[in-house]
Amino acid sequence: MSIAGLDPSGGAGIAADLKTFFAHRCYGAAVVTSVTFQNTQGVFGAEHQSAESVRRQAAAVFEDLPVKAVKTGMLPTIEVIEAVAELLVEYPSEIVVDPVVRSTSGFDLIDDDALRALIITLFPLAGIVTPNLAEAERIVGREIVAEEDYRRAASEILEMGAGYVLIKGGHQKGDENKNKATDRLFGPDEMVVFEEDYIETTSTHGSGCTLSSAIAANLANGVSLEKSVKAAKSYVTKGIRNSEGYGKGNSPLNHWAGLKSSGER
Repeated sequence: MSIAGLDPSGGAGIAADLKTFFAHRCYGAAVVTSVTFQNTQGVFGAEHQSAESVRRQAAAVFEDLPVKAVKTGMLPTIEVIEAVAELLVEYPSEIVVDPVVRSTSGFDLIDDDALRALIITLFPLAGIVTPNLAEAERIVGREIVAEEDYRRAASEILEMGAGYVLIKGGHQKGDENKNKATDRLFGPDEMVVFEEDYIETTSTHGSGCTLSSAIAANLANGVSLEKSVKAAKSYVTKGIRNSEGYGKGNSPLNHWAGLKSSGER
């Protein structure tokens, strides 16, 4: 299940999540936390759902369906964050927290107070937290460039309660191999580096949402965490490489490019 914002253009948020669940042969459910006004060219505003609306949506799903994994995305207010945390305690499952704080176009999706609430209430429930580089920098309050910066930031996020942290997209700064897109998975005692070919493109709308929902889908299918992350990164890379170029701005990736066959897990 995805608990996130709605992108009416279909490229990010719960629309991307549901496509990703389908591509991984998972039945997808979705709880809308915010109706955003966006397309491939940017985010122009948002109308947030009340905590009661989010609570009732999620409870309806949990009471009816056997939810194996939950991915959270845009959680715009403290009240919504607290409502989601209460539900995730009441209905345990695999939890993937994607700390969405700002759109690629620069639109702030949550304020600093809501981010603090997210860290305090949801990080301790998360099996994995999946910030991109900019989000990780905002969480720890400083720039991340060198390898030691990544390790220090990850250690701090783990101390916030997350089981694992995946810092995405480190190719922008400090990486020696500029031809690779590098993500780093940190656990209590280890770091695993995942690399795929870096694709020079703007067809990345919804790529972060897609990665976190692919991880959740893999976990729901019984795949181990490390293998879930590896497979999710490969899936996103295929989607970016095979984007069909919809829209006038940053096109969404192709969620069907990595479609699993009926016998594949």
